[in-house]
Amino acid sequence: MKIGMILDAPFPPDPRVENEAVSLVNHGHEVFLFCLKYADEKTTETINGIQVKRYASNTLEYKLSALAYTVPFYTFLMKKKIRKFIEETQIEALHIHDIRIAQAVFNANKKYNLPIVLDLHDNLPEVMKLYPHLQKFPGKYIISPERWKQKEKTFIEKADAVITVSPEFLENLAHRIPQAKNKLVLVPNTIRKSFFTEYTRKESILKKYKDNFVILYLGDTNIRRGLQTAIAAIDSIKEDIPNIKLVIVGKNSTDHILKKQVQELQLNRFVDFEGWQDVGLFPSYILSSTICISPLHRNLQHDVAYANKIFQYMSFGKPLLVSNATAQKNLVETNNTGLVHKDRDVTDFSKKVLQLFKDESLRKQLGENGKEFIEKEFCWEQTSKKLLHLYDNLKS
Repeated sequence: MKIGMILDAPFPPDPRVENEAVSLVNHGHEVFLFCLKYADEKTTETINGIQVKRYASNTLEYKLSALAYTVPFYTFLMKKKIRKFIEETQIEALHIHDIRIAQAVFNANKKYNLPIVLDLHDNLPEVMKLYPHLQKFPGKYIISPERWKQKEKTFIEKADAVITVSPEFLENLAHRIPQAKNKLVLVPNTIRKSFFTEYTRKESILKKYKDNFVILYLGDTNIRRGLQTAIAAIDSIKEDIPNIKLVIVGKNSTDHILKKQVQELQLNRFVDFEGWQDVGLFPSYILSSTICISPLHRNLQHDVAYANKIFQYMSFGKPLLVSNATAQKNLVETNNTGLVHKDRDVTDFSKKVLQLFKDESLRKQLGENGKEFIEKEFCWEQTSKKLLHLYDNLKS
């Protein structure tokens, strides 16, 4: 089948889009990827078998995307590009990555009546409620997450199949839109085996932390990711673990808040802000760690989505310490791969760190459980099978 994936962003990078597309290509399908370009990238190129088609965009269109379901300008502009994409590629099915561009795809498809797969990367209407610009004027008054939620429901009802990223998200949608239950397909964000089998060790990183009890965090460092809890906990347990080091690999525009907290608590020698690093260095940071964390704040998004970092951690046999955000709590407890703390609870976080610090055999057992779980059940090579089955049975 000739599949047209629709992504309203530049490509690369997007690990989920690439993983899905490469798996479909390897399974015998042709995949054409519609994406946007804002500079002088190639209009057409092939990446890992994916036939990438880039369409020029600009800052105005990008800003209008936030208003996609307030005013129709973005949808109108994208519809024209998508119709051109369909004509040029002669695709037989459409695969929409998230809902921002979904209306444009459905509008463009009225002429062609191709089957549509809707791929929900996130519970986007709930994520939007956390955006700073929606907490104040003018965003608070012109962008409605509830309107986006209504549109999401409409798109789910119209789509031929709907992909979700966790059992909790699938259950949430099945409860909210029971008539769509039979079209929901679970394809979690997991990692390829190559991440933990074909990596390069960066000896300088391992040497840097060889004498430390390292608590590692990888990824987006937005406040809602819970790092304020981890920092505050370091202050309370640094006497018990003198060589403790919180290593934060990632960045966000809110980092100044975290760095101010470290300064005020005088924790500079106990906390390293490594900034964003190439994914190729992640294995070395994980190997240098003792415990790996995901202290997410609980909310309607985090309760139904996994952070990809926890699979990266487990693939190298590291014990986890995660908050009780529902999806990651269920996964960690079901597979006995780590400990769970109450979100935003510094005392509970500290208690669980000390428990792991004092019990090396527990750390080893939890780590081994996680590694086995990833290798046998939860790597991309296993979890992508439902995606392949979906397209094997999707009627043109």
